[in-house]
Amino acid sequence: MELFPFDDDYVRRLREGDRETAAHFAAYFRELLLIKLRRKLDSKQAIDDVRQEVFARVFAKLSELHDARKLGSFVMGFCNRVLMEWYRIESRSDVFAQQQGKTDQVTQSNIEDELVTEETRAAVRQVLSRMPARDANLLRALFLEEGTKDDVCRQFGVDRAYLRVLLHRAKERFRETFSR
Repeated sequence: MELFPFDDDYVRRLREGDRETAAHFAAYFRELLLIKLRRKLDSKQAIDDVRQEVFARVFAKLSELHDARKLGSFVMGFCNRVLMEWYRIESRSDVFAQQQGKTDQVTQSNIEDELVTEETRAAVRQVLSRMPARDANLLRALFLEEGTKDDVCRQFGVDRAYLRVLLHRAKERFRETFSR
């Protein structure tokens, strides 16, 4: 690509909206921006979006350019600013997507936990229904109804030392019934 020497007359014609000068400007910088943006952005759509935004900002701010020889750095400066904004916007949307994904994962995880918990409850109820009534009632009172050991002792008419023996036997029967 051949470098073009910009002068005050060229910039004046751009400001006045000369079609031929604007077409030359767009073609010249389209290639330069493509070379730069190809390394920085991964999609053609993103490259086109950034390039169009750079052109729009340059044309809007041409009146602030005081040295026509610096038109190239003027355009590339806008390119750098637009790129930084693009990265910021993309990182925010990535964070949002990740947060949304985490929320979806948490929701999915909560649903799975609920299903597993419900399946476990159903399995425990089924095992308890196949056990001797005294053992099943003892396990229900202590673990499902979360009664205190003193309350369970009063309910079953036993002391705490014997409750420990009954509980051990009930747990063993539960394991045996569950494994069948």
